[in-house]
Amino acid sequence: MAARAFTLNIFRWPLVFQMLLGLAAGLSVGLTWPSLGISLRPVGTAFVEAVKMIVIPVVFATVTLGIYRMGRELKTLGRVAAICFVYFYLATVISIVIGLALNALFHPGAGAPLAATGRIPANLAVSVDWVKFFIDMIPSNIVAAMAAQQVLPTLVFSILFGLALATIGEIGRPVVAVLEAVTQAMFRITRWITATAPIAIFAIMAWLFASQGLATVVALAKLVAVMYLGLVVLVLVFWLILWSIGEKPIAVTRAIMEPVILGFSTRSSEVTLPVHMEKLQAMGVPNRIVSVVLPLGYAFNRDGSIMYFALAVTFLAEAYGVPLDWSALLTILMVTTIASKGSANVPSGGLVAIAMVLTAIGLPVEALAIIAGVDAFLDMGRTAINVFGNTVAVKLVQKFSGPLPDEEPVAAVQLDPQRA
Repeated sequence: MAARAFTLNIFRWPLVFQMLLGLAAGLSVGLTWPSLGISLRPVGTAFVEAVKMIVIPVVFATVTLGIYRMGRELKTLGRVAAICFVYFYLATVISIVIGLALNALFHPGAGAPLAATGRIPANLAVSVDWVKFFIDMIPSNIVAAMAAQQVLPTLVFSILFGLALATIGEIGRPVVAVLEAVTQAMFRITRWITATAPIAIFAIMAWLFASQGLATVVALAKLVAVMYLGLVVLVLVFWLILWSIGEKPIAVTRAIMEPVILGFSTRSSEVTLPVHMEKLQAMGVPNRIVSVVLPLGYAFNRDGSIMYFALAVTFLAEAYGVPLDWSALLTILMVTTIASKGSANVPSGGLVAIAMVLTAIGLPVEALAIIAGVDAFLDMGRTAINVFGNTVAVKLVQKFSGPLPDEEPVAAVQLDPQRA
């Protein structure tokens, strides 16, 4: 009876605590019973696929509505876009500088073993074809682009579609009503799916630790430790930014812990998008800001990943004995800034960005195999920080975008009391 009562009490805990419990239990099972952990992979995969199922409908409906509601005030829309991209590039430079500074302080690559710990994808690109990059942003077939889960072409189409709806007046109202209904339905499905998140996180963590083990982590422990220290520094920077604009950093952090933990455990930013949007709206951020800024941020603002790019490149440079003089550091800063944006719509975009920087300073792309074995463990932390960084972007736009045109009546997103 006591065990049953405890089980029932667990399901009454806030979802964020259930997720943390699932994470800890999965880690324990994966290390203790690896065969069981391996067998749990389909459970986690099913959850991730279920969330991906609703990402494109959420992006299309919410971005279109957000642009539609701002479309009659092009000044406001331009101001929002300007604030977004100024912050994205500023945050990118700050993240890179933190990565370079940590390497200069701790030198995790000095004396590191040069043996490969994992594999890198075959035929990995070492540059971005910028013409193709921009052409690919224009979908020749929007249905095909959505079916292929291509977020950037969907964003472009949604922005144009929202602007078009804003200019055709009353005749577009039925389409707007449909999109509002789609948005509400997608958020309802999001709640259903995320209710199973603790079980999915348990399965994902059990599989990850059972399949990856800790041997390579121990071998590259200094890199892992320095990377997570860098993520802590980034969080402190984000807290300082939030405090400077009148927000309560701890309160904001607590409010978005669900998408942060989801990002950490699944290692996928897009899996967190619907939950993240829901949480920000529940915090009082206008739908128009959330629906425009957050998808843009998920495509172009990956602060945790960018800090890791800089740290990984300098780690490998020191492991290979390449001197990091000022010209090399400036090259890393410039190329990482450009590569991190240009790889946003490229398969294996993070690896492509690192490969571009390695090539720029004269290192072989094959050097990536040295750190490939711990990439999954590093990816967890940097994805969580990507989520947090985009929360800061949304809050900055809310603070500095100025007065918005009056919101049209729309059903508010209601959260379950347990998840509020």
